[in-house]
Amino acid sequence: MRSAPRLQFLRPFAWKPRVTCNPAYLRFYHAARHQELVKANALQFPRIRHDGNPMRIPEFREKYQHMEQGVVANEEVIIRGRAEFVRVAGSKLVFIVVRGEFEQVQVMLTFRLLEPTGATSESFKSFSKLVARGDIISVTGKATRTSTGELTVVATRMPEILTPGLVPLPVKLEDEGAQIQRRHVDMLVNRRTVDTLRLRSYLIKYIRDFFHERSFLEFQTPILAEASGGALATPFVTSGEEGSSDKGLSLRIAPELWLKRLVVGGIDRVFELGPSFRNEGIDQTHNPEFTTCEFYQAYANLEDLLKLTEDLVCGAAKHCHDLAMDKLISLPAIDLAKFRRPFKQMEFIPSLESALELQLPDLTTDTAFEDVVALLKNKGVPVPEDSPSLTKLLDKLAATHVEPHSMQEPVFITNHPVCMSPLSKSFVCPKTGQTVSARAELFINSKEMANMYEEENDPFAQRQKFIDQAKANEEIRGQSLGEEDVHIDESYVEALESGLPPTGGWGCGVERLVMLFSGTRRISDALPFGNLRNVVAVSGLRKPAVVDSKDVEEPREQAN
Repeated sequence: MRSAPRLQFLRPFAWKPRVTCNPAYLRFYHAARHQELVKANALQFPRIRHDGNPMRIPEFREKYQHMEQGVVANEEVIIRGRAEFVRVAGSKLVFIVVRGEFEQVQVMLTFRLLEPTGATSESFKSFSKLVARGDIISVTGKATRTSTGELTVVATRMPEILTPGLVPLPVKLEDEGAQIQRRHVDMLVNRRTVDTLRLRSYLIKYIRDFFHERSFLEFQTPILAEASGGALATPFVTSGEEGSSDKGLSLRIAPELWLKRLVVGGIDRVFELGPSFRNEGIDQTHNPEFTTCEFYQAYANLEDLLKLTEDLVCGAAKHCHDLAMDKLISLPAIDLAKFRRPFKQMEFIPSLESALELQLPDLTTDTAFEDVVALLKNKGVPVPEDSPSLTKLLDKLAATHVEPHSMQEPVFITNHPVCMSPLSKSFVCPKTGQTVSARAELFINSKEMANMYEEENDPFAQRQKFIDQAKANEEIRGQSLGEEDVHIDESYVEALESGLPPTGGWGCGVERLVMLFSGTRRISDALPFGNLRNVVAVSGLRKPAVVDSKDVEEPREQAN
């Protein structure tokens, strides 16, 4: 059997992607690293001692940013972070790059300065051989600036390994499978990954502050209920020990109906940032679990919603642009010229008729779906596949002929056919004579960013729209229900009977905004642990069996 390779912890390695994510290799590395730490009596995970002057790395860099070359500060500080690079410059000189809170600082260990503190030549050499890329260390020292201009901590005591890294931290990680299965490593190695997630956090804070500044109150509404509501989607169904009916419980697909109950209760401005769940497919822009922001404002009409949306999106674009220029430097710059107000507006039916060069029939009749299909065929217009209902058909036609106008600039598509918006107020359009909804969708780069409308507050009209919506859903599934078999959220209709003021509502997928402002095309990149497939893959990992050293490759050193 081949002898185990001597582990060179002092230099970063150029790991092959298949080696990096190879469970057998990681197991072997772990065993060898563990053995060396035990032999050196260094396999310890000490508690933090609150002595000295601990300082965050960003705080250290800010405080000593004007440090002059050759000058050594009088103040002794303690910094803690992860060793990203270790270089032995001689038997008595070692450099370590330490990163913490997304910033890094150089640490310099010189035996000449450490010897008076009790360090021996053996202890210095032992630490130099043992410390590895990926270890979390604590360094006590003083600030200086080297002759090369690098802000540096000159160690005044031997550093301490707080948490040893037991598996290798690669220099690069480009294999998509490895990035998905070990997201924490992906974040440590690939700056763009962590910058995208940081942008997500900053953006959520911006949205929250935006609404607080406009006197909105934030609430957390129920995620589990007997029935989901507020959107057209298939829910996740589960059960519970308490409060579970024969039909079970559903994860919410939107917080809409709960938030509007709060408006009925006298809270004129309300919003929520939280998770929603839809038991549907996964693609580049959809995931069954996602984060939504919804707000409802009493006495707001569609024009108010359009203006507020422009304020939010343009402000967020400027905020994210500034972050990309300062903190999130791996992200592309945002073209602010694209976010000029006012955004372009296109009415749904006139725009679709113009693109298809035809006039749509009355879309409220029982035969509207068949009439539209026949009209398209007579005109030689291809009928979109997988369009089992009028709502689906119109949605796919708009996706092909109207939404692409948003590739050049943001576009509001307004006044949708009433069948597409069962929860919104409706009126007869003076241009087309069609019954339409007081609704708008914001599209950017041909992707929906926000959906808004004036809320239906007539309990009688809302009840009928619930019936129509349920029947349409069952027709899609190939079933036919009578009115007595349709499930209606009677409690919400009852809430409307207490009086919902004329109200404007708005919803937006947070991940869509993150994708827009980070320049990524996959929703999995905007989620901390990827999409549902990624999460299942990670949570389903199994520990590899113990392997022999002959079954793995040795790491290759990379020149400094």
